[in-house]
Amino acid sequence: MQTLQDRIRHTLEQKNAILLAHYYQRKEIQEIAHFLGDSLELARKAQQTKHDIIVFAGVKFMAETAKILNPDRKVLLPSLEAGCSLADSCPPDEFAKFKEQNPDHLVVSYVNTSSEIKAMSDYICTSSNAQKVIESIPNTRPIIFAPDKNLGHYLNKVTNRNMLLWDGVCTVHEAFSMEKMTNLKLANMDAKIIAHPESDPVVLDIADFIGSTSALLNYVINDSSEKYIIATEVGILNKMRLMAPNKKFIPAPINENNTCACSECAFMKTITLENLYTSIVEEKHEIIVEPELARKALIPLQNMINMN
Repeated sequence: MQTLQDRIRHTLEQKNAILLAHYYQRKEIQEIAHFLGDSLELARKAQQTKHDIIVFAGVKFMAETAKILNPDRKVLLPSLEAGCSLADSCPPDEFAKFKEQNPDHLVVSYVNTSSEIKAMSDYICTSSNAQKVIESIPNTRPIIFAPDKNLGHYLNKVTNRNMLLWDGVCTVHEAFSMEKMTNLKLANMDAKIIAHPESDPVVLDIADFIGSTSALLNYVINDSSEKYIIATEVGILNKMRLMAPNKKFIPAPINENNTCACSECAFMKTITLENLYTSIVEEKHEIIVEPELARKALIPLQNMINMN
């Protein structure tokens, strides 16, 4: 009997479609993805693909990025509820006013933004290349960094800059409890704390390693330690356990008591095998980006990809 995963694989092949999935997706979706990665890796892969259809198991801004990079290909997002708290924290009309108030500043936007914000930006970055992007800009140029204030604070620290920061956060990475994490560390003194730079500065201050999702994955694969407390979205633990099966991974605890006591992105989890299959079969929820907006957003996006 064919499983739903089998039917999805078969339909993808029939339609010459590629399934790109983010590390924060459900385990059963990660298992059937043609390519699994972080935001930067997925953007690169989207631009390289020759498939007719790109099915994006991620959130809306990622699917929009794929469409901007591939205007002639059909891009599908299985769930229209797959938004992003960080992207939502930076409304285009408010940001436009903020930019107008600081006309001498270059705008560096995190990829976790709407197409409208990207179109207003001079540079786009991901957590993988943000430091490199900032360091490529002369120290004499003032910078607006949007929308993640935690990532911006971290970048100011490591680059010795004083960027003007938009006041946005990722609710997933803002949820970690310092009290619970301290107690967890005391109970696991041999564990290293590793954290995504979107986390609160107090979490980053106690972290043994700070990096993007892919950097965290590579770190646990190559590091000699055997136990880690992971301060990022819990979905990455699936890949970590696969790539380093003899190591122990403990999700960093959060302030609220949810079903897994870990930090989950509810937006990412709106994509299921069922709505993924429906989206592919019916070519449902196609992502459209207005051509002039896409043209403007492509310039800083392409600069980001070329830099790498």
